[in-house]
Amino acid sequence: MSSLSDSQKKFYEEALQQTKSEVEDLEAQIQEELGRVKQKIADLQAAQKAARQMYDAACQRLGIPNDLEEEDTGG
Repeated sequence: MSSLSDSQKKFYEEALQQTKSEVEDLEAQIQEELGRVKQKIADLQAAQKAARQMYDAACQRLGIPNDLEEEDTGG
């Protein structure tokens, strides 16, 4: 390892701290965004489940097969 002058050493130590802080901040932002995405997916899945239940009920009332169920079991 090459020897650094005091000013060079200080420069790199400061860069180290700044970039470490930046990495930690970005990680926190990533986790926050992931939380939002997971919540959005959960909301969409709940809405889809409710719509499928209504679709199934309509199929039953009309006396026709639920083609969405066939897609679910076929995949």
